[in-house]
Amino acid sequence: MCGIAGIVSGSTADSVDPASIVRMCDAIVHRGPDDAGTFVKGNAGLGMRRLSIIDLAGGHQPIFNEDRSVWIVFNGEIYNFLELRADLISRGHMFSTNTDTEVIVHLYEEWGRDCVQKLRGMFAFAIYDERRRKLLLARDRLGKKPLHYARVRNQLLFASEIKALLAIAPELADLDHQALLQYLYFGYILDPRTAFTPIHKLPAGHLLEFEAGQIHTQAYWDLPPSGTHPPMAEGDVLDELESRLTDCVRMRMISDVPLGALLSGGTDSSTVVGLMARCSAKPVETFSIGFQQSDFNETKYARLVAEKFSTHHHELFLEPDVVATLEQLTAHMEEPFGDSTLLPMYYLCQLARQSVTVALSGDGGDELFGGYDRYRIQLRRNLFESVPEPLRRWYRDHVFPRLPNGTYGKRLSYSLSLDWAERYVDEMSLIPVIEREVPLLTREFRQYCAPTQDPQGPMLMLLNEERGRDRLSRLLYLDTKTYLAADILTYVDRMSMATSLEVRVPLLDHVLVEWVTALPSHWKIRGDQQKYLLRKLAERIGVPSEVLYRPKKGFAMPLLHWIRSDLKELILNLLLDSRTLQRGYFDKRGIELILNNHFRGRRNESGTIWRLLIFELWHRNFLEKYHHSAVTNALASSPARTIATGN
Repeated sequence: MCGIAGIVSGSTADSVDPASIVRMCDAIVHRGPDDAGTFVKGNAGLGMRRLSIIDLAGGHQPIFNEDRSVWIVFNGEIYNFLELRADLISRGHMFSTNTDTEVIVHLYEEWGRDCVQKLRGMFAFAIYDERRRKLLLARDRLGKKPLHYARVRNQLLFASEIKALLAIAPELADLDHQALLQYLYFGYILDPRTAFTPIHKLPAGHLLEFEAGQIHTQAYWDLPPSGTHPPMAEGDVLDELESRLTDCVRMRMISDVPLGALLSGGTDSSTVVGLMARCSAKPVETFSIGFQQSDFNETKYARLVAEKFSTHHHELFLEPDVVATLEQLTAHMEEPFGDSTLLPMYYLCQLARQSVTVALSGDGGDELFGGYDRYRIQLRRNLFESVPEPLRRWYRDHVFPRLPNGTYGKRLSYSLSLDWAERYVDEMSLIPVIEREVPLLTREFRQYCAPTQDPQGPMLMLLNEERGRDRLSRLLYLDTKTYLAADILTYVDRMSMATSLEVRVPLLDHVLVEWVTALPSHWKIRGDQQKYLLRKLAERIGVPSEVLYRPKKGFAMPLLHWIRSDLKELILNLLLDSRTLQRGYFDKRGIELILNNHFRGRRNESGTIWRLLIFELWHRNFLEKYHHSAVTNALASSPARTIATGN
């Protein structure tokens, strides 16, 4: 596991400064504290920071082909590299290391950009082909590993993290206000946008080629059609899932350093741990965290699983300094990120890193097998579509606006009047729900963003593109392309890398994902039972029923408690501070109403307050370090007030 960075010029007459590559790598040292490497020649330079996992002595990067005409820097793990290596040797390729990284170099020599089709794993890599004067960037199919890029004049800059780009080009900190509006809607920013207009994410399952000064991106993978498997008996489907998932777990247990598992006590991580125990000759190292508040202490379920599979279990009960941790993490964040799960994930990775360098997790099970309650709820609500659309529209236009704020069921009634696709996206969106009752965003900010696409547009487009799938499959497709990549896998990567821990996700092996996606939906949700097939497998391998059939809490944390205690003073001081309001995003009346409703117990606004708090802390703790005149100039034409200049 590594962090990568580099610069390639579109002109062979240019030269890259080696010191710039070093500065980029220094900005992401946390991703790879074990080793560093750079190579600069003419108009191209590549660099990396390495967390040593496989071939500890021989895995120094960049790595080259036999005549040093092809160079690579690589972040990730390729789980089928041994079989690929054997095939390449039979084709006459010569290897100088035992790493998976070198396999990619020789695959590129054989198949060019199509080398990605051979890879099974998580990856982001950059290959520079000196003969062709071409740079190839690639990101894995599900988006487990990040890759960002930006064009600065005739150069293409790329890196695992945005901060590496800003380290040598702080002028790139030019805010993309449409992206910030996406964050305020969803709590994350959709690929390919970032918080900064000149910087882009390479989307999951995409390639980028930079040649003769031209950038070309294209998708190389997508989820297959759903429901295409022939009918199978339940026992046969379970046998197949068990065999496939066992293989996915086994191949992710290859490591030259200590390895364990993150165990939440839910179905997904418990199933992974059960299969790890089968594949291991010694007890699996498992790690769980809990909170002192009893409502959020789920360690008893993790303990049941650990006892069942005889793991060597580690627990940590947290009484964290939430304010100090937030200050630290928001100084590290490159974009505002509203999923509060990043906090327990950070603490869990810290705990695991004390004992292991690699940990398996159960992420991805909800998007694969329909585990979120919102799927079941949406499927139930289809009965409201029997009401004619004109009547539902009349309700939204004429009845809803007359209902007093605080009317029981008011928000839900509006949602139920929408078409099902609009309803799903609307319920995932924070801002529209709030602004039907009180203005939260300023008119100036809205006007500035008005010429661009509505934040809900990309999600509705993805749903509507998949009309051939049944409703559940369309929802799973949307969440896999958006929420999984931009939220779940983002915080897993950032929090694990912040603690120099590699996290592997066997449920998101792309071969397994393709097989599960093609299953009919009744294997995922059956009646009110979610994750039907995965739970059946978990039962088969011995996961305790108390773990499998309990209310889902996700990665539970006492957010409501923290906001009303530890964080209350910070929230009140920060969100109503003149410095916050002068940025021009928020209407003071809206902020005051949300805070009053929450702290007087009228409504639980924890999620909203958290998102606003992170937004402002990100501005103060991260953005202002990179503040540049370009940020100010971007909104020089704003007629009423300055919006987010970082001051």
